[in-house]
Amino acid sequence: MRSFLHNLNQERIVFLLFLAIFVAFSVILPGFLNANNLVLLLQGISVLGILGVGLCVVVIGRGIDLSMVATMALSVAWALQLNIDGMNLYLALAIGLGGAVLVGLANGALIAYAEIPPLFATLASGACVYGFGRLALIHSDLVYVTPAVGDLTLLGQGRFLSIPMPVIVFAVIAVIVGLVLRYTKFGRFTYAVGDNYATARVSGVPVRHVILGQYVLTSTVAFVAGITQAMAVSSMNTRISDTLLIYEVILVVVLGGVGLSGGRGGVRNVIVGTLLIGTFLNGMTILDVQYTTQNAIKALILLIAIIADTLVNPRDEQTAQHGDI
Repeated sequence: MRSFLHNLNQERIVFLLFLAIFVAFSVILPGFLNANNLVLLLQGISVLGILGVGLCVVVIGRGIDLSMVATMALSVAWALQLNIDGMNLYLALAIGLGGAVLVGLANGALIAYAEIPPLFATLASGACVYGFGRLALIHSDLVYVTPAVGDLTLLGQGRFLSIPMPVIVFAVIAVIVGLVLRYTKFGRFTYAVGDNYATARVSGVPVRHVILGQYVLTSTVAFVAGITQAMAVSSMNTRISDTLLIYEVILVVVLGGVGLSGGRGGVRNVIVGTLLIGTFLNGMTILDVQYTTQNAIKALILLIAIIADTLVNPRDEQTAQHGDI
């Protein structure tokens, strides 16, 4: 028993909570274990999980990206708008992806070179992306997918071996980012920067280039999440930038065990956090809990997760000086 308790960490505790909630909902809620509901559950958390995987990269590097949802919505909506206006679909998608990468480069440059704290840099850039996008690039808040996309809709609506394609996309992105963090020099440098910025710099790590790469990778993943979302519902609503989605993304990252102090956690933590929050929200929906009540509960869980993370992984003096979350 003592050995079991000694081996517990936040990831395992959250996974046990997920199992407990899953079993409880299976017993209490009629229809929860229905195959269609479980498929909807997995499909519903996929985009959240993809965004969480992207965000965990910058969080591991001791940063944050509050512009991620705005980047996702506006870059994909711009690509769809260009396609509606007559541009070739794949060229439009390439331009949309380029826009997302440009936002990542801007965020990285502001943080790495101008040394603006990530919280303020990405908060401001998210507002700029949404404002400029709606003013100059997109004609309306809701941009629909045209029939010209053809089989690309399978990315959001298709299935492979009875598994919804958004779940497959989530799995593929998780594997790719996990391999990058675990086996590449960029991944090792990301952990080094997050663990101790000053030590990483004096050890020869190209800190600024690494930070730049982190935000570009996060924006690229956001674009993939946006395409998946748009193909699933046949549209992209840019108003999603004004919702609490970014806080849900932060919630699954922090709750799963990726430390806000940097240098800890990985993709597996995000998957565990996503499963717990996705199951919880699905159960709340079946119980017909009001949306505002769900938001209040999610906010409380996020607050508890941040407090727990602060106690388990206290921030050092250097973090405070850099103004990171």
